[in-house]
Amino acid sequence: MIVGVPKETFPGERRVALVPTALRPLIKAGLEVIVESGAGADAGYPDSAYADKGAKIASSRDEVFGADIVVQVRGYGANPEEGKADVERLRRGQIVIGTFEPLTSIPAAKEVAAKGATLFAMELIPRITRAQSMDVLSSMATIAGYKAVLLGANHLPKMFPMMMTAAGTISPAKVFVVGAGVAGLQAIASAKRQGAIVEAYDVRPAVKEQIESLGGKFLELELEAGDAEDKGGYAKAMGEEFYRKQREMMTKVVAENDVVITTAAVPGKKAPILITAEMVRGMMPGSVIVDLAAERGGNCELTRAGETVVENGVTIIGPLNIPTTLPFHASQMYAKNVATFLAHLVKDGKVELNMEDEITRDTMVCRDGELVNPAMREGANVTTTTAGSGGEE
Repeated sequence: MIVGVPKETFPGERRVALVPTALRPLIKAGLEVIVESGAGADAGYPDSAYADKGAKIASSRDEVFGADIVVQVRGYGANPEEGKADVERLRRGQIVIGTFEPLTSIPAAKEVAAKGATLFAMELIPRITRAQSMDVLSSMATIAGYKAVLLGANHLPKMFPMMMTAAGTISPAKVFVVGAGVAGLQAIASAKRQGAIVEAYDVRPAVKEQIESLGGKFLELELEAGDAEDKGGYAKAMGEEFYRKQREMMTKVVAENDVVITTAAVPGKKAPILITAEMVRGMMPGSVIVDLAAERGGNCELTRAGETVVENGVTIIGPLNIPTTLPFHASQMYAKNVATFLAHLVKDGKVELNMEDEITRDTMVCRDGELVNPAMREGANVTTTTAGSGGEE
């Protein structure tokens, strides 16, 4: 059983799906690993490091895609232009593992299905205890939360910590984090380590204890959130009336802070607008907004994805693909997720697809020529499943 690691082709992507230190348990489990030459170079992992750990270095992409299992950072759905060429390299029975943006890439999933390959989308890993070490979204959100603080500090014309100097006392910066998921919690911790005064808000009251454990202050808003999270712990989309009231109550808080970091995103949907243009106008010149939801349309009304703009003296940063800016550790974390997932699928050197297991079932996108993921089938209006397709019961 051969695992192939191709070089990423998405523009600007510097991560790699497996790092050299992740190979030992795979090889010990009876797998062979083949890596496209240069696949890890941009992340700080040269070909020699892979060879030293027992991998074969391939000079051609076709050779890598000849593997039984192909692991990627960005599969076709998450790499719609450059990734299309790889679809032609797929074959029936082959397994492809990577991020795929499955809920918004149904046409791409159908193309992969038509090749007969079995596709697993790492974004669909269920949030259960035994799958924590496979949770790609949490791994990459950790990096995004950390880097958001650095971006904010870099653009703020102030220092974060309070300082007692001979030239007088410097007051600490004030940071407001909207959304206390993995990215938000990491932003809170990182901003606190930099010496800022940190306040945070989330629609889920249950996260108050987590925020306070990191040294942040939980912002109490008198809003009826109801059932604000799904069974996996992700925040659910709320109604527009809820967001309107939320914006009204947050206006004063936003104006009082030097850096605002927004992280509110709902998988597969447009991000809610939490910071309006009017709220931006109420902020002090020199303030900074770092919008981690930029790829989903942004939490700030004035965010431009992939750009840094200044409006009324306020800098608004809309970063895209933050993990690739820290490719060494992002790849290390992603590789751990993928290697653990591979260990879940491969037993005694052979792939065992147990459709009774929720990790296998929930992450599988397509198999035997058909979409089998329930959420994607619903989006594609698929109502029937042929025998042996591995679809839902």
